[in-house]
Amino acid sequence: MVKLSDRLQVLADQIGNKETMADIGTDHGFLPVYLWERGISPKVIFTDVSAGSLEKSRVNAKRLYPEEPFDFRLGNGLEVLSEGEVDDVVIAGMGGILMTRILGKDLEKTKSFSKLILQPRSGQGVLRHWLLQNGFVIEKESLVREGKYICEVINAAPEGTRDRAPVSRKLEGCGPEDIEYEVPPWISMAGPLAKAFVENRIAVEMRILSGLQKSRTPDRKAIQSEKRRIAYLKSLLGGI
Repeated sequence: MVKLSDRLQVLADQIGNKETMADIGTDHGFLPVYLWERGISPKVIFTDVSAGSLEKSRVNAKRLYPEEPFDFRLGNGLEVLSEGEVDDVVIAGMGGILMTRILGKDLEKTKSFSKLILQPRSGQGVLRHWLLQNGFVIEKESLVREGKYICEVINAAPEGTRDRAPVSRKLEGCGPEDIEYEVPPWISMAGPLAKAFVENRIAVEMRILSGLQKSRTPDRKAIQSEKRRIAYLKSLLGGI
């Protein structure tokens, strides 16, 4: 049986019992195999835009279960899926900006899936802002350590389609590049790594501020903006 890394395990834990799923950008294919072999997902779809990556997933799956007719699809993003074909769509390990392009290419189709499980490597604030501006809510966020990094996992759903109360809210006056979307107020509910996650971000912002202050021609506006970002992050620590 497949044993997942901590990051993939957190993704797997977002899939409910008997929920079908598609893994967009499946690469090695371990996540869908894990969900299928444990009876969590009766139907799994492996997809990738790279023929080489999709073949890698096919080899891994067939090595473990040579007789199982798994569903492998070569193509870009959600184009390989039909509307509502699965309950859950997983997109992990790519940038948040790329995710918004994938999700936004056919918004009607994207909203036909019950749940989006997203793990962006970058552009997390842009992705959150896009979701909340395009008719989605964030139901849950999780944090998981991978090496020296703490990864963010975002559980989103079309607005008004599920009973679960969202953790998110639109942040008035804030744009996709603002710190409030990069490290949202609801990150305090993301589990035991929340404090370390915010502290790490404070350390990053402090280094940026130090660099600005040491400049031969200090940019007062940039310094004030950075101080505001740090003050906001420090305010989050009080709620963790």
